[in-house]
Parts: sequence; C-alpha cells; structure tokens
Amino acid sequence: MTGIQPFHIEIPEARLDDLKNRIARTRWPRQLRGAGWSRGVPLQYLRELTDYWATGFDWRAEEAKLNALPQFVTEIDGQPIHFVHALSPEPDALPLIITHGYPGSIVEFADIIGPLTNPRAHGGDPADAFHVVAASLPGFAFSTPVGETGWAVGRTAKALAELMRRLGYQRYAAQGGDIGAGVAGALGAIDPMHVVGVHINSDPMAVNWLLDRFPFDVSALPEADRRALDAVRAHGADGIGYLKLQSTRPQTIAYALNDSPVGQLAWIAEKFEEWSDLAKRRTGPAIDRDRLLANVSLYWFTESGASAAQFLYEAAHSAQDWGMPSTVPQGWALFAAQGFVRKILDPDRKIAHWSEFEEGGHFAAMETPDLLAGDVRAFFRPLR
Repeated sequence: MTGIQPFHIEIPEARLDDLKNRIARTRWPRQLRGAGWSRGVPLQYLRELTDYWATGFDWRAEEAKLNALPQFVTEIDGQPIHFVHALSPEPDALPLIITHGYPGSIVEFADIIGPLTNPRAHGGDPADAFHVVAASLPGFAFSTPVGETGWAVGRTAKALAELMRRLGYQRYAAQGGDIGAGVAGALGAIDPMHVVGVHINSDPMAVNWLLDRFPFDVSALPEADRRALDAVRAHGADGIGYLKLQSTRPQTIAYALNDSPVGQLAWIAEKFEEWSDLAKRRTGPAIDRDRLLANVSLYWFTESGASAAQFLYEAAHSAQDWGMPSTVPQGWALFAAQGFVRKILDPDRKIAHWSEFEEGGHFAAMETPDLLAGDVRAFFRPLR
C-alpha cells in the first residue's frame, strides 16, 4: 500500500475508563525518607501527578488540539508511518520535515508548527514560511505496530525520504533533536540531491554520546571547561539506567510499560524533569503538566512504550547509522549552552550556523519554541 490516508485520533471511552481503573489499583512502593530525586521519581511527586492524570487532566481537550493538526498515515517498507502535514498559506514555503526523539512524540511540536507554517501571523517574515511534515518515528504513537526488527535510524531516514517523495517534495529541509537529530542527519546523507540542509537542536548532554564513540583529548580543554564537562558527564552517567535497560533488554521492561500506566508515567516523567531547563533559570515547571501528560497518554493509549524501547535497542545496535557523512549544509542550535560543547562537537568550526541559547534543554520545541522556530528560520533563509 502506497496511498496516504487521513488520520483522526479518537481514543475509545473504554480506554479512558481502563486508564483510571488501573491508576486506582496502583500498588505504590515505599520511599526512604530524604531520598528526594536522587534515587528516581519521588513518591509524593508521582502520586500528585498521577492523581491529576486520573481526575483533572482532560484528554479529550488535548485530543482535540492534536486533531486540529492535519494528520495522515501511510505504509512504507511494510511499516505504518503517521505524520502531520501542515501546509503554509504562503505559496513559496519550503517543505520541512521535523522529527522528535525519546521520550517524545508529535506533541512536542504543538507550539512550533504555527510559527513555522505561518510566520506572518506570528510576527515573522512570510518569506520564512515552511510546509511542515512532523512524523511519528516507527514504534512511537500511531506509527505502530512494528512488525519486524531493523527499524533504526538509517531505515527510518529512508522511509521518511520516501514519505517526502510521496508528498511530491523535490526540495526539502530536515530538522530534529535527540533521535530526530540522527534521522535528520541521515536524511542529509542518503538524500543529498533533495535535502537543502539539516538543522539540529541539542543540549550539552550531547557530548556524552560523542565522547562514547569518538576519541577526544579532553585534557586540551581549559580547566573551567573540564570541570563543566565533568559535571555534565556525571549527570549523564547517573541517569543512563533507562537507556542501558532499553538498549539491552527492551522486552523485559516492555511488560511494565505496557501494563502499568503509573510505571509508564514515571519512566517518562523522570526524563522530562532531568532534561528540561538544564540551566535552572526557571522557578516553575519548564513544561506544562498537561502537555507532559498528553505525551505520556499517547504512549499509553497506543501501547508504544514497548515499541519505543525496541527502537532504542535497534539504535544501540546499529552504530553505523549515526554520524553518516553528509555534504549538505548543517545548522546547530544549542540550548542551556556551555562553552565546551562546540570545542568538542565542532572543534574545527566547520558548522557555519551555530547558535547558543542560555535557556531551555532537551525538549527545545516545548521549552523554548520561539527560540527554536527563530533559529530554524534563520538557518534555512539563505538555503531556499
């Protein structure tokens, strides 16, 4: 099947009732006094968030917001691919495919699709408009089920290149963060005749991934940078348990993620707490709890916590997919910026467009949508 079908989210009421019933039957663990966040998600925090999920959160309102976006589904390489296709009112808009990471979804893009497709209505220049395609990665949300192994970054990029071809786009831009950064980079590598450029958003934690795979003499850094790097690496090492488990034994954790909504909520909420507002510039939550719960609800209702874990396994065992050589222009937006990051990620300053922002963190599209949208516009402006 190569056709493209309209898609509408409509979770049955019985699934909402089941969620509330499962939450009501949760068997809560005890917590040691004074542990705080040091050993994982605190009991009081999760109980309060779970209670709101069951009694205060309005899924139907969030569902309606998502359904306001034009959604579609198609089958590529035997895999259902769900995506938003938001057309700009500007006739000369540049097509742009954006991809999320883990533990994200298309919910991340709710605040940037409007400014990207219709900058005129958001105080921007209409010449910077995009036709936006926001794809759910295979195994995430409605790009399910996944029927076979092998869906890692490279295969995903090939599927999305085919998606853009089916949509009739001969020239397009690519953007992403986290896993989406790898997918966007791979698109630039496998489809350079059609990709005009690749824009990546990141945070200082990205150096952990790079230093695990490529040699770099950190002793060459100034002492202040080494101290900052040590802190980032310690933070990363302390929170890596989720990745170790999902990239080695995804089927084992799948049973808990698929059967316990509180387990799925804790698994994702921990990362939103630890990876948001890395510079700690805010006094309140960096991400609205309704937006967080909309994201978690997508995982729960689509039973994609398990298949998302499988994607991380595939990515961990397909190292050749990451860092494919590409000749297309690249832009980088660093949030919660620290000076040592470019010295490691781009020591020769080959990346011409490099932006640094003090605010934000891992979920830039949710935390600092205006900054991200502005940087995407700026990078692609001369590439149109």
